[in-house]
Amino acid sequence: MKVSVTEIEAHSRAALLAHGAGDMQAAAVAKAVARAEALGNVICGLYYLESYCTQLTSGRVNGTVMPKVSRPRPAAVLADAKFGFAQPAFAAALQEAVAAALENGVATLAVAHAHTCTSLGYFTEQIAAAGLIGIGMTNASPVVAPPGGNKRVIGTNPIAMTVPGEDGPVMHFDFSTSAVALGKITMAKAAGESIPLGWAVDENGAPTTDPDAALQGALVSAGGYKGWGFGLMAELLAAGMTGSVNSLDVAGLKVAEGKPHDLGQFYILMDPGTYHADFGKRFARVAEAVAAQEGARIPGADRKAATVIDVPDDLWGLVLRLSA
Repeated sequence: MKVSVTEIEAHSRAALLAHGAGDMQAAAVAKAVARAEALGNVICGLYYLESYCTQLTSGRVNGTVMPKVSRPRPAAVLADAKFGFAQPAFAAALQEAVAAALENGVATLAVAHAHTCTSLGYFTEQIAAAGLIGIGMTNASPVVAPPGGNKRVIGTNPIAMTVPGEDGPVMHFDFSTSAVALGKITMAKAAGESIPLGWAVDENGAPTTDPDAALQGALVSAGGYKGWGFGLMAELLAAGMTGSVNSLDVAGLKVAEGKPHDLGQFYILMDPGTYHADFGKRFARVAEAVAAQEGARIPGADRKAATVIDVPDDLWGLVLRLSA
């Protein structure tokens, strides 16, 4: 089924409204769903819509609460989502955070007590659209074991960075610090497929290619101890700096009922011209060296958003039922 991104946004918004979200909140989340689909990020798009609707109905996410924005320090902005969606909380605070970064050269934005933000790069690209370098990180329910271990301690804890250019981002990446997103394993299980070795361990800590065993065990960090370090960094900033909960204290993100996610996101906004005017030249030097090598590329440099998406029939049927 080929569906326009405009239709995806409209039906996502209608589904959220039908399950108890407010106008502003539904619009903010639907926009993020549509953007994820337009960029081929299926795990963070319509794949999450049913969960949003279910948790609106159960009360695990507050769909009508208005976020509270404050500025505790000149270069620090706080958006308290109040157990609501992350997208409207970020939107409410973005202008203030951009202003703080332009005034001070560098600013931080802490989004506290929020529902899962799904695509972290969705937010850093908005920072870049204001002409600032955006770096973000968040935590999630525990699915990753430490190297050599078998018990889940942190989430997939993604990190994203977007670098602005004259005609749009010149670099953009958004990836989990785990070897793979948990959704890739659940999708493999649903398709009856095995997973590559190096994605996960079973409940005894042994590497496995069985998605069922992986779901009973834990994911591993990308790059072993190196990815583990980045995951811990994201954990401490997303939970510690925002006052939100640790990954250890969050139930599965798609569990229908229970306590709110209460997750945090932490963003760094930087004016590339703060210290000198050569930032663009320095980036171009690297980009030219990469472009000179066939098959090499700067992450996100050639991203193009689609306007029409090929959505699986069953999934689109579910969307239509949710939005009816």
